[in-house]
Amino acid sequence: MMTLMIIKHLHRTVLTALLLGFATIAAAQQADAIREAAILAGWRTPGGTRMAAFALTLDPGWKTYWRAPGDSGIPPQFDWSGSVNVAAVRLHWPRPEVFTVNGLQQIGYHDRLVLPLEVTPTDPALPMVLKARVTLGVCKDICVPAELRLASALEGDGAPDSAIRAALNAQPATGSTAGLVSITCDVAPIRDGLAIAARIRLPDQGGPETVVFESGDASVWVAPADARREGATLISSTEMVPASGAPFALDRSAVIVTVLGKTGAVEIHGCPAQD
Repeated sequence: MMTLMIIKHLHRTVLTALLLGFATIAAAQQADAIREAAILAGWRTPGGTRMAAFALTLDPGWKTYWRAPGDSGIPPQFDWSGSVNVAAVRLHWPRPEVFTVNGLQQIGYHDRLVLPLEVTPTDPALPMVLKARVTLGVCKDICVPAELRLASALEGDGAPDSAIRAALNAQPATGSTAGLVSITCDVAPIRDGLAIAARIRLPDQGGPETVVFESGDASVWVAPADARREGATLISSTEMVPASGAPFALDRSAVIVTVLGKTGAVEIHGCPAQD
């Protein structure tokens, strides 16, 4: 096992904001893949949260995964349990790309990922220390898991960060801002889970469009969805299979449907039944 330590000042204006990063490398390919990992300290928002970010730089040609990684990817997992004065961390995912690797669909980012982290303090009057244990996959000719241990002191007002701002601006549009007219889902039991079919009245995002369903439960496997256009309506269907391998009760309000196109991306929360 090889240990990679990354120690980096995040902002000259925040003298105590240090990164202590440890990447546990399980194979030589991982050492070749990860060039740098850091928590960017960011700034305090008007609402009292902290807009920080997880920044990952990969060697050219390497990729990492989105929260819904596709056929064979490894979704990143974040453990904040070692943090100090941190009540919650909200992830703001920038728009991912769709790749085809050995005939399999994968969804993620190439070369560099800046993932904004909106951090809520337990006590707003006290500084925070954000500690992260990050488990993720990186992929080139092969895909391998990696583990990173990062920490940063978050105190003071911080300073604007163009990389974080660009990542926030790169988030998929909401349904309302993208011109979503309506979305409905038909759900039916199958032998080992549920089949779900959505009809989405939405402006074309630039073909080919990829539709990604998330059930709201990370333990439920979701198959890659098919997608086709019938005029102004995007029609897509998939299957959801839980660990139990049986039909289950789906919370429609927790379903997320993301449409990824060549010219736009839209994230839709909730998929109600047709009236």
